[in-house]
Amino acid sequence: MGTEIYFSNNHRDLCVEQGTGAGFQFEFSCSRCWDTWRSPFEPFRAGRMAGWLSRGVNAAWSVIGGSTGQSVTNAADGLAGANFGSQRDAAFTRAIERAQGHFNRCPRCTSYVCARCWNQGQGLCLTCSPDTAAEAQAAQQRGLNDMVAQRAYDVGQQQGTGYDVTTPRQLVCPNCRTETRGGAFCHGCGHHLAQPVSCSACHQSLPHDAAFCPSCGARR
Repeated sequence: MGTEIYFSNNHRDLCVEQGTGAGFQFEFSCSRCWDTWRSPFEPFRAGRMAGWLSRGVNAAWSVIGGSTGQSVTNAADGLAGANFGSQRDAAFTRAIERAQGHFNRCPRCTSYVCARCWNQGQGLCLTCSPDTAAEAQAAQQRGLNDMVAQRAYDVGQQQGTGYDVTTPRQLVCPNCRTETRGGAFCHGCGHHLAQPVSCSACHQSLPHDAAFCPSCGARR
């Protein structure tokens, strides 16, 4: 019965089963910053031999006009694939053992993190046990930003007392559809904005795109 393999989901299988580049390699990533570490490449010699044999046999049969080289190729691939799984598991086990020297497992959140995301003094990852000096500096900056934002808000409130909220403002020019930001004239075409259009018959205000007065029905 084979030995069970325990691993986290923060890895990527880079193994190649067949061809001249056949081999075993795995990439592990930090669960906090996602920096990666790759295990050393281990060649899968049976897969490489199958690739070389396949290319050689097919080349030879193409020269002499034969058509049975494919059976030899399939046989070689079958022999290589027969022990790929067991060799991959063994390579994966070795890769995990090597990865343990590059990652730490947090006992609180159980995440695997790299050395830069590890609080050595506390034995926890920096997500569970943030660096005190860094947190203090960040808190100081947040406090500064909050105070500046509050002061700016207070200034805005003072300025708001002089803002005429009764004047109609068009934020989009009806003539060229340019955003006007509430100006009196469109900076795109010069159209005079926020002009109250009234009905010539009943003098009620009209929507800018109205063809008839909604109050009396007169043509605009």
